Amino acid sequence: MPALPPRASTTASRKNKKVRKRQPVLWVLFKIVFATGFTFAVLFAGWFFLTPSGNEYRFMLADSLITTQHREWAKYIIGEKALRERVASYVNQFEEMGEERDTHTIPADSAQNDPDPAEAEPEKLTSIEEVDGEGFHGYLLSVRDPKKIRLVVPIKRGRGEKVSSMVKRTGAIAGVNAGGFSDPNWRGNGFKPIGLVISDGKILYNGLGNKNSVQIVGIDKNGKMLAGKYSIDELMELGISEAVSFSPRIIVNGKGLIPNRAQGWGIAPRTVMGQREDGTILFLLIDGRQPGYSIGATLYDAQEILLEHGAVIAANLDGGSSTVLVTENGEIVNKPSSSSGERYLPTGFLVFDDPDAVEVPNIWAGLKPSEIDAGKW
Repeated sequence: MPALPPRASTTASRKNKKVRKRQPVLWVLFKIVFATGFTFAVLFAGWFFLTPSGNEYRFMLADSLITTQHREWAKYIIGEKALRERVASYVNQFEEMGEERDTHTIPADSAQNDPDPAEAEPEKLTSIEEVDGEGFHGYLLSVRDPKKIRLVVPIKRGRGEKVSSMVKRTGAIAGVNAGGFSDPNWRGNGFKPIGLVISDGKILYNGLGNKNSVQIVGIDKNGKMLAGKYSIDELMELGISEAVSFSPRIIVNGKGLIPNRAQGWGIAPRTVMGQREDGTILFLLIDGRQPGYSIGATLYDAQEILLEHGAVIAANLDGGSSTVLVTENGEIVNKPSSSSGERYLPTGFLVFDDPDAVEVPNIWAGLKPSEIDAGKW
């Protein structure tokens, strides 16, 4: 009788069979995961590029990138040609939005300017409320008397200044960022404004060059907010007091100019200024670019919030990493999106108990815009 094979060999054979059985299972799982991911990618691409809702989301994402230092990334989403056309379209649209002449009026002598001394607790000059929306969080600063607002500029020549520093230095009640500035490679020193800078009726900076008119956001000597496209002569005739150049105007004569969220210039941190019929100035600040806290808002979102709060005129100010709301003693209320914190800026709208006592020096006196190196610290 032949000898039986050793049991050890049988055990080894069974182990090999077990090993061979495991390999197909792992391979099948890999193929399932790969096929699922590939199918999802194909379906997403089809929705993203071929459906109306996908295109709306795609262009909104591109618009959001256009407002950042990574503008060129938008071409990977909509193409380089579409990117150029998109930017040009917004420039033209913003110009058109500033053309209609504003006709709103505010009370000439209202109780907000001359509170009743018999009142036990007069209404506060400023108040702040939180606002929330789809994916964003922000703040609304209300200034009861528009004549208490002054445009403040940096104290040192050659560089901008943080709004918190402006507030501390001048003893202001509150402050927000104002106009835009030249920012080469997103590392600008905040010293070269865009367009006009006017404080207390004086032109501190004129960067218009050969342009006859520019979009401005400001307040006249009677406390009425001005926003839209104006020439310097027109602004002087209207009695402009405080102003910076920025756009677009989003509300005029009580109506919103942005038809829907898809045309709201993407999602980003926002600073927007508005005014109610009673003269109250509204500064809306929306935080952004911070997932889990606040992604940001479109200009349409900002428009709708201000309309709900009674704004009859409103215009966009510099936003993005510049958006900041500061209260007394330089306390920052919001969360600026820049990883390095507050930016150095050329202008800020500040609120004072006695704005006439505030001295705003002209740090650009004797300088030509072409001679200012916006990137040199």
